Amino acid sequence: MEANRQAWPVAVMCDHFNVTRAGFYAWRSREPGPRQLEDERLTQRIVQIHSKSLHTYGSPRVRDVLVEQGQCIGQRRVARLMRSAHIAGKYAGQQGRSKAGQRRFFRSIANSEREIELVRPDQVWVGDVTYLQVRGQWRYLAVVMDKFSRRILGWSLDTTRDVTLTRAALFQALRKRNPGPGLVFHSDRGIEYAAHAYRAIMRRQGFTQSMNRPGQMNDNAHVESFFHSLKSEYIHGKRFDTDEQLRQTLRTYISFYNHSRIHTSLSRMNPVSFELTQA
Repeated sequence: MEANRQAWPVAVMCDHFNVTRAGFYAWRSREPGPRQLEDERLTQRIVQIHSKSLHTYGSPRVRDVLVEQGQCIGQRRVARLMRSAHIAGKYAGQQGRSKAGQRRFFRSIANSEREIELVRPDQVWVGDVTYLQVRGQWRYLAVVMDKFSRRILGWSLDTTRDVTLTRAALFQALRKRNPGPGLVFHSDRGIEYAAHAYRAIMRRQGFTQSMNRPGQMNDNAHVESFFHSLKSEYIHGKRFDTDEQLRQTLRTYISFYNHSRIHTSLSRMNPVSFELTQA
């Protein structure tokens, strides 16, 4: 009777799927085939790639990395293996906007400095400020980005949104790079960029200052895109109890963004590698 009770669920399952019990036991005892073994090996590599991407890459970028490593594989297979392993990338769509909607959104942006033909780094730098939270209190992140390579050159985090914040990010960028006169620096029309102290730096460096057109906040699309990636891929869902926790998180993501993250607009390279190809 005990053996019959143990066998009963198998019998019900076999009847449900219209297979014989002998066939079921034969399938269960069968050794894994080459395809299954290859899937297991690929899954291990996918888990490693996804982990190195700070758990942000979806199947397209994971597949790109595998191809770079010499693996011939299609995106559908990568997506299937990621689903089986319960691995998912971080996408803008998870924050309420579809990828198609995001593309339409950025295609509609009119940028005042698009007339400049970008052929090298240090032609146009762009800056902006965004909001983050520590224990429910606002913190402000200012960044400076090279528009040509999308590389983050400087950043600053503070409790106050003013010229001190934006100057700190700019000074960090200037310590990293020393572009000559003629560079165009583009930002929004915030007082932290329009302040006399900030404009004095522009004049001293010989930079041409550019700002968004009135009412056109999306003129600064490249930095807005970076902020969106930062928040949707790495900040969303995290809680910060101290400023240092937030700073360390920003250091980690910005280093990943500059040195590792694949950018489709940069021939699927990261900003640092893209700059090296232009040298």
